[in-house]
Amino acid sequence: MDVTQSNHAVAESQAVRPSRPGRIAAFSALAGTLLAIVWSYEFVDHVIGDTVANGLLGHDAKATAIGGTVAGLLFAFVSGLAGTFTACNIAMAASIGPMSQASATDRTRGALRHLLRPVGWLTLGMVIVAGVYGFIGVLVGDRMPQLSSATSGGMPVRLWQSAVVFGAVGLVFVYLGLAALNILPDPFARRPVARVVVLGALVGAFLIGRPYPLFNKLFHWAVDSGNPLYGAGAFILQSLGNIVVVTALFALIVVLSRGRFIDWFASNPARTMAITGALLVALGTFTVVYWDVRLPAMFGHGWFPTMPWNAR
Repeated sequence: MDVTQSNHAVAESQAVRPSRPGRIAAFSALAGTLLAIVWSYEFVDHVIGDTVANGLLGHDAKATAIGGTVAGLLFAFVSGLAGTFTACNIAMAASIGPMSQASATDRTRGALRHLLRPVGWLTLGMVIVAGVYGFIGVLVGDRMPQLSSATSGGMPVRLWQSAVVFGAVGLVFVYLGLAALNILPDPFARRPVARVVVLGALVGAFLIGRPYPLFNKLFHWAVDSGNPLYGAGAFILQSLGNIVVVTALFALIVVLSRGRFIDWFASNPARTMAITGALLVALGTFTVVYWDVRLPAMFGHGWFPTMPWNAR
């Protein structure tokens, strides 16, 4: 592509934008903030997460020791599925918009192809990051802040790591959302597939900050095994479990509509940008506010409104 063509592509991209993108971004950020205020970690972590894990494993997932490699890998996947709706994973729901956008670029016919391509790209980015972190995590072992029982400033060290990691990931989500709305420069304006791969990598990076008790148990088991390949495999399975529900939802939409949802999604570029941007900004804002404002406030660092059902 020569300079003239490149400038034309940029100008064309900038010419298409949803109506009132600033208002969409503002309302999405407000929605994400409100979600952080009303979010009940007790309900999603214990009522939903523990119930799902205990039911699928057939025993108390927290109290029962992991017995062997096969049991550990099964625990990895099940605990990932159980943690789908936790605060350290819910932002991956924002990937539905970008996956639909990437699927729309596939000109071949068939609902199956529309489904497999974006899911495959999302999984690729996620598996690379999760596998590498699992491998390194076992090598570093108990020196990882995520496995520490120490506190700093009255707050567990592992939660400081969560705040740093999820704050950074949330800001990237917000930037990508503002870029999708054409408010900020979009590095993926002509590369929707690359956007999905990067989002997959960010979903994989959730493990780097995850304080979820079942994941903490899995991490300790992987370190105790002393085998970094176990760590890589377990972390990959954990991440795969994390995206089962979103993948199933996306598949249901694509299959039941016989691909027409993707066609509808792509038929109006402004609408595509609005949905994609709104999801990314809302869930990115939730991630930043929850982990960098609400969490420190729980340990006396700043203030954040507390709902009655979240009173400690």
